[in-house]
Amino acid sequence: MDSTGNCRGLMQFLAVAAIIQWLLIQTTESVVPFGANYGASTDATHTRVEGGGSHVDLVLDASSAAAFGSKGRYLFGSIGMGIKLVPGNSAGTVTAYYLSSEGGHHDEMDFEFLGNLPGEPYILQTNVFAKGKGDREQRITLWFDPTADYHTYSLLWNKNIIVFYVDTVPVRAFRNNEALGVPFPNNQGVGIYASLWDGSTWATQGGKVAIDWKAAPFIASFQGFGVDACEVAGGNIGECSAGQGNWWDGASYKDLNNNQIEQLHNVRKNYLVYDYCTDAERSGNAPVECASNWYE
Repeated sequence: MDSTGNCRGLMQFLAVAAIIQWLLIQTTESVVPFGANYGASTDATHTRVEGGGSHVDLVLDASSAAAFGSKGRYLFGSIGMGIKLVPGNSAGTVTAYYLSSEGGHHDEMDFEFLGNLPGEPYILQTNVFAKGKGDREQRITLWFDPTADYHTYSLLWNKNIIVFYVDTVPVRAFRNNEALGVPFPNNQGVGIYASLWDGSTWATQGGKVAIDWKAAPFIASFQGFGVDACEVAGGNIGECSAGQGNWWDGASYKDLNNNQIEQLHNVRKNYLVYDYCTDAERSGNAPVECASNWYE
């Protein structure tokens, strides 16, 4: 192999190694307690901080949804959490883990887990809002039981790309296509949020299956509360936007490597159940960014 090939191979190895290292840190209990970076948004019955802050249970019942959010706001980095989803009959529930800024022209990056009847797969819906424009939903089925143990759902986010990961597998990429007139989230600090709520009107089989409140309470569990990202201080995004030698700004993270592209294609081939890019009734021709984001 020539020197170019050796360099490319090293860059790919470093990219994967950094992700694995981050996952190991995040999924080790008690490394960073919940209260260091997060606070409850609902009462102690519905946002239960357990094990000295090593993990948190969100509890949904007929009286209330459940939620928590970050104390800080962030622009670029590697942000994720270990989540164990609602077991049993989860139909009608939505477990959400997402990043969002504020205001009508907000940026937002979503993991939404759509509950289902026993024996049916969980659906993971992802979405990206940029400058207030969303409607970019993609849905996949998860290839494992997400209720049996914690799995890590994370984002790698820099000036060039947003990558959604399930554990170490990239399941979606959203590249910076501002040159094509597509907005990209790159100038607003976002908070990190988690919630568990009643999405019966749309979440399960298009809203055909409502929550069975006799099965309540519904519980989703979270762990890994470290945040490896640039924190926006006092609303000033300057330092985060400029970059200060952060690892996620390195050359290895500007795009997916060949192995990751192959994994992404495999997800699309075997697990994709909805893509706004191919919804002709809704979008007409595929939006301009679609071919780029699927690496076609």
